[in-house]
Amino acid sequence: MMLNYKRYKANPVLQFPERTWPEKQITKAPIWCSVDLRDGNQALVEPMNVDEKMELFDLLIKLGFKEIEIGFPAASQIEYDFLRQLVKENKIPSDVKVQVLSQCREELIDRTFEAIQGIPNVIFHIYNSTSTLQRDVVFNASKEEIIDIAIKGTQMVKDRLDRYDGNLQLEYSPESFTGTEVEFSLDICTAVQDTWNHATPAPIIFNLPATVEMNTPNVYADQIEWMSTHFKDRDNIILSIHPHNDRGTGVAITELGMLAGADRVEGTLLGNGERTGNVDILTIAYNMFSQGVDPELNLDDIKEIVEVCERVTKMPTDARHPYAGELVFTAFSGSHRML
Repeated sequence: MMLNYKRYKANPVLQFPERTWPEKQITKAPIWCSVDLRDGNQALVEPMNVDEKMELFDLLIKLGFKEIEIGFPAASQIEYDFLRQLVKENKIPSDVKVQVLSQCREELIDRTFEAIQGIPNVIFHIYNSTSTLQRDVVFNASKEEIIDIAIKGTQMVKDRLDRYDGNLQLEYSPESFTGTEVEFSLDICTAVQDTWNHATPAPIIFNLPATVEMNTPNVYADQIEWMSTHFKDRDNIILSIHPHNDRGTGVAITELGMLAGADRVEGTLLGNGERTGNVDILTIAYNMFSQGVDPELNLDDIKEIVEVCERVTKMPTDARHPYAGELVFTAFSGSHRML
């Protein structure tokens, strides 16, 4: 029986004839941020305990990640305890930024500030949902009310800077960016930018997530380039992307997003993450390597990476994974078999 495709309608595309990304080429690595300890952990039937998180954290440091997201220390006791253990055992190198996530709620922001004490360099990541569907169905709120959530969250972080003696960088995500009008995404990011007003020396990070992959990769690239070219004070912004793989094109939207102006990529080592997963950082990095571009990660021992990830996540790596799978170099018969 044929699927009832008529119940669905196509998501709108962005009319952006000024796009320049199709003529570009990836020539350098982005800023990598591993979210294995948050998104990857949330996707597990049996979440990682503190010891398993520590083993994975050590691997991420060994691989050369300079930005590592821990998760929600205000909302999860295990993530709070893990973060405090990292501080107690002096496990965080001086050149590594720990990223923590919080909703724009006062009690959560306060608790997160408690959690980050003693960490030299922190990315404080706040977010709220902005998509047309969630504005209407979940929040029943106007655009102005949604912007106000982001402004208040930003101001709360700004007001508490004197509680933290390290280097703090703000990251803001209009969650469900792919389902949000680009004009509104720009408005809310600008409101956050104006509220923050260079409160710390580090450039603000605007993270534009494909929270749900909703269209072909070229549409996401258009959205990213439109935002990149319409931000004010672009030189003081790090444009970050956080792609998912709902349509099976997470790697493609990431690579096109990089062409379109993304400076930074959030993802997981083998694509672990909720639903169909986050973007697979290893695949992107090895793709770059295969084109003569330094991925700026230490990826010589893929066997060790797979062994650690499988042990702590208790999930197998697909045998057909582009680089890490057991059958990558195998054909059992036919014209592709090497004799």
